[in-house]
Amino acid sequence: MPKQFWVIGGEYQCVEFQEVVPGTARVFGPFENYDEANQVWRERSLASRSSATTRYSIVSNVVRQTTQYLA
Repeated sequence: MPKQFWVIGGEYQCVEFQEVVPGTARVFGPFENYDEANQVWRERSLASRSSATTRYSIVSNVVRQTTQYLA
């Protein structure tokens, strides 16, 4: 099954990274492959490197393809 990749993150309340500051959550994607997502992750991470409470991650999900059978 094909996968989709997403870059998610934002500014967190503190360096424990448990709660995102309201209004700062960001989602980029979907991307068809990890390399595309990694490029965006690098860009976002570099752009926010001066903020100790901003973090981005790459996540993936499996895309299920369904087949419909006609009777």
